[in-house]
Amino acid sequence: MKLIDDLARQISETLPAGMKELQGDVKKNVRTLLEGTLAKLDLVTREEFDVQSRVLARTREKLEHLEKTVAELEQKRR
Repeated sequence: MKLIDDLARQISETLPAGMKELQGDVKKNVRTLLEGTLAKLDLVTREEFDVQSRVLARTREKLEHLEKTVAELEQKRR
């Protein structure tokens, strides 16, 4: 995930000059920590969210159409 990579890189780049040799290890460990923490939060990706939003919109449209059809049928019945 680009966001996690960017955060890990930014954190590792803040190390003092004498610790630059640890930069790779810090970046790897921070990335692992961030991935683990985010996984526990049970988040979805933007793509998954967008797909589900489109599914929900189509479902709402179908529901509105069915409600209209039922109302018309009930009106004819009376």
